[in-house]
Amino acid sequence: MLLLAIETSCDETAAAVVRDGRELLSSVVSSQIAIHAEYGGVVPEIASRKHLEMITPVINQALREAGVGLSAIEGITVTRGPGLAGALLVGLSAAKAIACARGIPFVGLHHIEGHLLATFLEKPVEFPFLALVVSGGHTHLYLVAGVGRYRTLGRTIDDAAGEAFDKSAKIMGLGYPGGARIDALAREGDPAAVRLPRPMMNDGSLNFSFSGLKTAVLQHVAKHPVTIPGQPANDLSASFQAAVCDVLAAKTREALRRTGAERLVVAGGVACNSGLRARMGRLARDLGIELHIPSPALCGDNAAMLAVPGDYYLEHGLASPNSLDAVATWEMDRIGEGSR
Repeated sequence: MLLLAIETSCDETAAAVVRDGRELLSSVVSSQIAIHAEYGGVVPEIASRKHLEMITPVINQALREAGVGLSAIEGITVTRGPGLAGALLVGLSAAKAIACARGIPFVGLHHIEGHLLATFLEKPVEFPFLALVVSGGHTHLYLVAGVGRYRTLGRTIDDAAGEAFDKSAKIMGLGYPGGARIDALAREGDPAAVRLPRPMMNDGSLNFSFSGLKTAVLQHVAKHPVTIPGQPANDLSASFQAAVCDVLAAKTREALRRTGAERLVVAGGVACNSGLRARMGRLARDLGIELHIPSPALCGDNAAMLAVPGDYYLEHGLASPNSLDAVATWEMDRIGEGSR
């Protein structure tokens, strides 16, 4: 099946063409970072308006790069949620319109389901596996038994790791988004230079908390202002990144022990972080398990990742009805309820 995938959950307008849920023919992502940087974060209304402007050009570019016309598309997969309601509606409305005009099926998917399975576009993973999804809005551990079969083992109780990166970067005066900037500075810093907490790292649960770590950065900067560029910023970045990675690695290690999983997938935008990729590599070697982390282009928000579960659902006749609506919040453990 030749699928057109569409993603508009936050501030990237993305489209991709994928064959049989595995062969990536094109992937186009139009970022709004420069627009939202002025405000220090994503402004929902601006994001929605930009999606309206870009959705058609992005879809057309994805078709051109794949070397196919819209008449060749046999199905559509699109993000239904979670995300910004207005942004989601742009992509979902486009998917419905194309599906109706062409008389082909479409399926609305959970955004994180795409992240969980993005690695299949590069290398299949045998089920079951443990998955750590780390992004601006999510820090979750899932046990993945198959497509559509997900069990949440742990989640953040406040800030997600990616959110903590961006907020800490803003405190340090690094601008928005700050995750990549902290990663770059951390390579020149000493991870032991600044003593920072590891919230909930050894509390016996599989849940996460990063708001206290962000507060610790705020308190440190108040007493010891950082200079950019300069060693203080490098050291604080390295110390902050090490603290986040310590917590993520400890919780993941414990989840692997409890589940007995022999395969680990790390996904989401923060999976681009070089420190986290290195830490998870060491963890996998220590435990003798398989590690799968998608290429950076498939870690950030993109449409191609949706084609993996989308192909499965459409091949099994699980298309969505035309009445399907966007959902701003949506639990992964309940993805089958009213969605298809």
